[in-house]
Amino acid sequence: MISDAWPLFGLRVTTPRLELRLPRLEDFDGLFEAVARGMHEPDYLPFNVPWSTQPEPARSRGSLQFHWRTWAEWSAAKWTLALVVFHDGVPVGQQDLVGRDFAVTRQVSSGSWLETRLQGRGLGAEMRAAVLHLAFEGLGAEWAVSAAFTDNPKSLGVSRKLGYAEDGVDVVASGDRARLQQRVRIDRAAWEAHRTVPVEVHGLDACRDMFGV
Repeated sequence: MISDAWPLFGLRVTTPRLELRLPRLEDFDGLFEAVARGMHEPDYLPFNVPWSTQPEPARSRGSLQFHWRTWAEWSAAKWTLALVVFHDGVPVGQQDLVGRDFAVTRQVSSGSWLETRLQGRGLGAEMRAAVLHLAFEGLGAEWAVSAAFTDNPKSLGVSRKLGYAEDGVDVVASGDRARLQQRVRIDRAAWEAHRTVPVEVHGLDACRDMFGV
């Protein structure tokens, strides 16, 4: 089985409404359809890289290459876990968890997107809570960081709800524009104090060493 060679394919994180896991080839069509349905307003870009506004087939091709690149470049010192989010068995978004020298720093970062039609129902917080549980409870993280543009109240609201604190502001390039990005940070104690979503992690023991722990 492929999960014997690449046990990350056996890793799943579940919440009451969601399942997060690596995509299989047959999942990509559903992922492309979720992107096509939209995850932000046409006149607003929440990402540093304008991948979501590319024409087809470049957009879907780039998504494939991104996922394949995370697998090909994976190492215990530098990893990106790009999990597809499934709701009622259908891909509806993506939640990434990133570690750099995690065995030393015990810090992770995250990024995500969710279909517009499902926003405002608490699913964005639920999928972030899922990877925070994986990081803190499963991998022994001590800190988690994230960031969002200062004009993105939805993302910043999710962070506040989960217990993140503001951690400074950066000026970053977003396409050909300079924009302000708010950094946020949560430590283990704050995560413990704010955790409310039941989360289960499946298949972690088989791939724990791949995260450098």
